[in-house]
Amino acid sequence: MRVHAPSDPSVPLKLLAAGKADLAISYEPEVLRARDKGAPVVAVAALIRVPLTSIVSLPRAGIRSPGDLAGKTVGTAGIDYQTAYLHAVLARAGVAASRVRERNVGFDLVPALATGKVDAVLGAYWNYEAVQLRQRGQRPNVIRIEQAGVPTYDELVVCASEKTVRDHPGRIRRFLAGLADGARRLAAAPARETAAGLLRMNRSLDPRLQQASVAVTVPYMLPAGGRRYGWLNPGEWAAFTSFMHRNGLLRLTSPRGAFTNALLPATGG
Repeated sequence: MRVHAPSDPSVPLKLLAAGKADLAISYEPEVLRARDKGAPVVAVAALIRVPLTSIVSLPRAGIRSPGDLAGKTVGTAGIDYQTAYLHAVLARAGVAASRVRERNVGFDLVPALATGKVDAVLGAYWNYEAVQLRQRGQRPNVIRIEQAGVPTYDELVVCASEKTVRDHPGRIRRFLAGLADGARRLAAAPARETAAGLLRMNRSLDPRLQQASVAVTVPYMLPAGGRRYGWLNPGEWAAFTSFMHRNGLLRLTSPRGAFTNALLPATGG
């Protein structure tokens, strides 16, 4: 097996659609948008079953709840569905979108926050950037978007092309069975060993940060409620697709064909 890590997160689905990759890791919103454009890609398992995207601020901004965003500047990476997330959070909190300034800071979210260019950022991950800030003693405040007005979705999903799903389902099943076994082993491993594989693959990573990040993420790599490993919740996919459609991000009104649970391992996580 060969693993390729492109620098642009939009590339994996393009490689998949072009037949240049057998499987890809992407995001539920990106899968839906690719399908909307006619790309024959299918999510075959959830890798991380909850949103990681969050609104992160530092204590000096005084943002402890979504209502505190009124009058503040929020930095995003300039992705249109991040704007939709922000507006959904504000609407739930009863804050007019006109009372919040959104600023495109690209992917320099944490530097923009740390230097005071923005009061908060939407797009930082609660399991990584927030952990990093906490380890630096900066006491970040975190608002998880699925708890503040955005329908929940699968942050990371394993994807295949429709052709691979049709012609080589056995390969996908074996791969997912291996992932399931790895997730169970990771969950059972001592804390000091959780990031060992990452650190072997990339020695430039911060061991303390990786260990803490993996520790808080692992529970969300496993299925909830006795479901099979990688379960893609049909109701949640429908609700999130509807959310994106209402916000003008998709022509699609249904996630039909965008995901399948047919190739998941037979046993739970």
